[in-house]
Amino acid sequence: MNPVELAQTTLAAPQGDMSFFALFLQAHLVVKLVMLGLVLASIWCWAIIVDKWLLFTRTKRQMNRFETVFWSGQSLEELYRTLSGRANHSMAALFIAAMREWKRSHEGARPAIASLRQRIDRVMDVTIAREAERLEARLLVLATVGSAAPFIGLFGTVWGIMTSFQAIAASKNTNLAVVAPGIAEALLATALGLLAAIPAVIAYNKLSADAGKLSARMEGFADEFSAILSRQIDERS
Repeated sequence: MNPVELAQTTLAAPQGDMSFFALFLQAHLVVKLVMLGLVLASIWCWAIIVDKWLLFTRTKRQMNRFETVFWSGQSLEELYRTLSGRANHSMAALFIAAMREWKRSHEGARPAIASLRQRIDRVMDVTIAREAERLEARLLVLATVGSAAPFIGLFGTVWGIMTSFQAIAASKNTNLAVVAPGIAEALLATALGLLAAIPAVIAYNKLSADAGKLSARMEGFADEFSAILSRQIDERS
């Protein structure tokens, strides 16, 4: 759309309608694409936020239940038989991985006890890394939207203001009723950028901290369980 056509469209549009929907319909195609992209990014971020909140809540509950059972005095063999047939995550996954390596090392006529402690530590480290990756998955999307959305919105604003000034020059009319709708359309892009970025940044910081706490909790359990198995290895040596 050239400046003359845009000026005619602006002058023909109802000047009193300044709703978000009306501003979107009157905006330039590029600004519309920017707005739609920011709205979709915001919806995507909120979907990730809700999904991660549910995942972290479920993980904390699983950890609490597992710790209660683990420290209740139940034998490790019995607990292993109970959990080995399930899909396990977090601390339960650490326990299963360590116990599986323990049992493999004691199979056969010649048990491989020499470097068992190092193998168990390595298996649990790999499991912790896998669980941490599962917890932190898609958090990078929040960081990217939080850093890029304001600039994308600003791009839409700059484009909209340039188009508005071209329309003003073509119509040779600087009346506020002509200028205001175009400027409002442009600023709406920045508002949408901030609307997408602010929750994404806040959620990223909070969820990253929560993921770090859960990973640290798994590392603490891995150290404690490694000490228990190490003591049993020394007793059998």
